[in-house]
Amino acid sequence: MDFFNKLSKKASETYKGVSEKTNKLTREAKLKMKMNDSKSKISDLYEEIGKKVYEKHTLKEEINIETYLEEEITRIDVLSAEIENCLNEIRLLNDKKQCIKCFAEIEKDAKFCLHCGAEQTVEEVKEVEIVENIEISNETVNEEVENNETVEANNSEETESNE
Repeated sequence: MDFFNKLSKKASETYKGVSEKTNKLTREAKLKMKMNDSKSKISDLYEEIGKKVYEKHTLKEEINIETYLEEEITRIDVLSAEIENCLNEIRLLNDKKQCIKCFAEIEKDAKFCLHCGAEQTVEEVKEVEIVENIEISNETVNEEVENNETVEANNSEETESNE
């Protein structure tokens, strides 16, 4: 009977180990898919920015990047932050961290970087939830765009009535 108890215990331990590794690999795959999706969205935004700038160029109009492209730039910043969060989470899953000097991936408990030799300080990892702020900032940007369009429409109506 002791043999079966040991066998059962060993099988249970093996199952837990396999289950943990599978969960870790699944989580890492999901994070990588999310990163690729964000990179694709950033690429689309770059294309959109390029089109807008080229349209202004062909019309020989001046462009104020800060106001004209603010929405796209904000979305790129948000997506870049998402990618960085995914990378950090993948590093945590793999017990790795990033060197503070050369940004190489090193072991989590390393005191010195194997690539540049920089001494590593102990840092507390703080995970920031950006998703809620993204929705708010996109709503705010959309409201501002709608307000600007309303003002422009009112201005053009006033100009037409004055003529």
